[in-house]
Amino acid sequence: MKRKATAVWNGSGKEGNGKLTSQSTVLQDAQYSYKTRFEDGVGTNPEELMAAAHAGCFSMKLSFVLGAANFTPEKIETDCEITLDNGAITTSHLTVRATIPGISAEEFEKCAQEAKENCPVSKAYNMNITMDASLA
Repeated sequence: MKRKATAVWNGSGKEGNGKLTSQSTVLQDAQYSYKTRFEDGVGTNPEELMAAAHAGCFSMKLSFVLGAANFTPEKIETDCEITLDNGAITTSHLTVRATIPGISAEEFEKCAQEAKENCPVSKAYNMNITMDASLA
């Protein structure tokens, strides 16, 4: 399987702007710029997209891990915070809250750790990945 996205950038780094389009067109000419990345402009930025990818991938992987352990989650909610520090993306922090009937805290922690270590996005990110996991 292969997926793609296209970025088009116009102008200088600080005054220019760009548009992102994903293969599925969920992103269709989504704007990004210096302001959307480093200030409070309207649009997206690479770190936000990385956070969405990690939160989504982790949540799906956790659901599969739980299923393999004979648990069916009612809800998995994952926040992801990507840190950009001095020109480098250094950390991805996952905060997961889940409702899973019949699971113990210990079993949940084990499943969450397995998902964190083995979701494809975690494997791709060359950075420190941290996590807080709790049952609702």
